[in-house]
Parts: sequence; C-alpha cells; structure tokens
Amino acid sequence: MYKKQTVKVSVAPMMDWTDRHCRWFHRQLSAHTRLYTEMVVADAVIHGPRDRLLGFDEIEHAVALQIGGSDPDKLAQATEIGAGYGYDEINLNVGCPSDRVQAGRFGACLMAEPELVAQCFSAMSGATKTEVTVKCRLGIDDQGLDVTLPHFIETVAGAGCQTFIIHARKAWLKGLSPKDNRTIPPINYDLVHAMKAKYPALEIIVNGQVTDVSHAKDVMGDDLDGAMFGRAAYNTPWILTEVDSAWFGADAYGASRLEIAERLIGYAESREDMDRSTKALIRHVMGLFAGEPGARLWRRTLSEGLGRKLAPSQIMREGLAAMQRARDAA
Repeated sequence: MYKKQTVKVSVAPMMDWTDRHCRWFHRQLSAHTRLYTEMVVADAVIHGPRDRLLGFDEIEHAVALQIGGSDPDKLAQATEIGAGYGYDEINLNVGCPSDRVQAGRFGACLMAEPELVAQCFSAMSGATKTEVTVKCRLGIDDQGLDVTLPHFIETVAGAGCQTFIIHARKAWLKGLSPKDNRTIPPINYDLVHAMKAKYPALEIIVNGQVTDVSHAKDVMGDDLDGAMFGRAAYNTPWILTEVDSAWFGADAYGASRLEIAERLIGYAESREDMDRSTKALIRHVMGLFAGEPGARLWRRTLSEGLGRKLAPSQIMREGLAAMQRARDAA
C-alpha cells in the first residue's frame, strides 16, 4: 500500500494529539500521507518505557519519530533506538517554543545555535541509515530572518541534512504561549520559497496554517517539495481523503465516514480492554463528521460518553446511533 513518494505530504507532530491511536485513524483516510509521532524527548527514549512510547502499528507506515533534545550523544542513542523500531524517518525538533522545552535547551531555542543543531544532526545521522530530518521555525524573537535563517540552513545542511520542514512563522520565546505561537506570529510563506530558491538541492517542506489540499497546492507552488498539515488535519481530518488522488495518482480509499466510524469501533474493541490509552481515540475522532449534518451531535455524544467513562467502542456506537435518530427524525 505504501510506496516511496517524491512529494511529501504529512500530518505534523502535535503533542497530546498525534499518538498511535490518532495515527491509526489518519491512516484510514490516506495511504500516502506521512504521519509523525508526538515529540519524544531523547532521555525518555533512552530511559523510559520504550514500547509504550515508540510502539506503532505496521499500518502507520510511512511514519516518522520526532525526537527532542540538544545533547548529540543522547540524540544519537535515541535515534539508534527509535530506528530499531522501524520508523521511516527520524526528525529533530527545532520548533517547539514551550517554556518546558526551552528549559531543557531544545526546540525552537536551538534556532539561536545552528552549530549545535549541526552537531546534533551529525550524531543522529551517524547512528542510523534511516533518513534524519529537521523541523524548524523561520527564527526566534528579534532575529533578522533574512540573515539568520539562511545561516541556520547552511550550517545544518553542511552537516548533511537534506530535508528541512519549515513552520513558516517566527517563534517568540518570551511573551507568547505555545498556543499563541501557533497563531499570532504572521505566516511568511514567501521566505520558505526564498530558501528553496537559494538552496534548490535541499528538500524544503512547508508547515503552518495549511488548511486543505487546495490550499496546500497553492502554498507549495511549483517549487516546494511538500506540505505538512497541522491543526486542520486534526480538526477536519476528512481533508486527508483527498491527498492520495491529488498528489500520488491513487484512488481515495472510498470508504464513507460511517464506514470509517465502524472501523474505529472495531479498532477500539480490539484494544480497549488491554490498553487504557485507547480512550484518547475519542478526542481524535471528534472531527470525523465535521461539516456534515449531525456533526455537533456526534461531538456532544462523544464528550458526554467520556464524562460517563464509557468504553471507547460504546461511546462511538452511541454517537452513531444519536446521529441516525436525528437523521430519521429530520
């Protein structure tokens, strides 16, 4: 089902969102969209419960592991461990602006230390034959982006990095929350295109406020190598059903939303007795019927089911039943 792609279209790594249950759901909607884990800190990869943190279903391929950290030796060790689980890509987080991440000296604050990022990349790529990539911002705080972003890319590319996923916003490390950093700094797609023009041999993928397939094509233009959906893929996941036909010459899966919901119920039933984390699936599928009649009732029924601490499969069954009753009464 999965084949190597020349254009990379993906769903962004998002904390508390893109766990293995979310990724399984998204894979039902698109065979070719590349999926990313939540960021996992290098220390957690090395010392934490690896199977819980790194395990994934084979259906998720192509799937990438995003790692956070700034110690080259630890990142190399974490990369080797992660690659051993069979990920198709290992990605270094140079974009998260949270205070906790800054305190650990990784994420977006590393935009100020391109030489260290180059050392980290070199250590990671030296630890595996799996593709290693970097996800970054345009820059941080008062940096002059026309100068600092090219310097960052040149320095990290000099260590061998061929793929940069660029969130087309600056990050403000002081004064804005992580949530505000996803919306308030203005989008600057032009600067991403300028980096592709300056470094045409590099693979440049754009991220940030990409709303749907049509918008992604407009943002990519004729030069960028891919696009990464963030919140749009989570809140309106049905947009992923257009990816395969839009870029990869493949038919969409063809399943209806109701059929996908039935698959999700089966998935939940197969896991919920053994894995309490399966309840997270309910949050991930809230947007399945977004824009459709009954979407609000679906969300409300799912929320109420969570409050009643019902099994995920039962919650979704009740959601479908409530929608059907509403449609029959209409």
